Amino acid sequence: MPDDITLHRLTADDPHVSLVAIWIFEAWGHLHRGLTQEQAIERVRAECGQGGVPSIFVAMQGETPVGTASLIADDMSIRREFTPWLASVYVMPEWRGQGIASGLVKRVEAEAIESGIRHFYLYTPDQQSLYRRLGWQDVEHLEYRGETVTVMSRQLWL
Repeated sequence: MPDDITLHRLTADDPHVSLVAIWIFEAWGHLHRGLTQEQAIERVRAECGQGGVPSIFVAMQGETPVGTASLIADDMSIRREFTPWLASVYVMPEWRGQGIASGLVKRVEAEAIESGIRHFYLYTPDQQSLYRRLGWQDVEHLEYRGETVTVMSRQLWL
């Protein structure tokens, strides 16, 4: 990750909430039929916790947000028994390939550890190799809301 990228906790009153919500909505809104952009913004605002679950982190280059990742309680309606989740890992296209996504994932993992969480989940249609490189393991492959996805888990150690 470039030295000039810093990771910050997103707060509900942060001026970047709408931008982060739009990234998430544009990337994954199709998985939530009927969700409006305004509802997506409110959902992100509600997930801006003080610590633990939920939490949202933003990668910043100076004053400019370039990526995000979340730690949330529920990200897959057909696997409610799995909790919590690494979710919404997104990096602006022009910033990809520089380790920012990996840095965001590690920041969420650190948040989980600090909160006493030792096991959590994610699902992805296409980023399995990134997560496997970071220590995540496949749990199952399934069809979810019209996409073939891999559910993965991570066991965290102190």
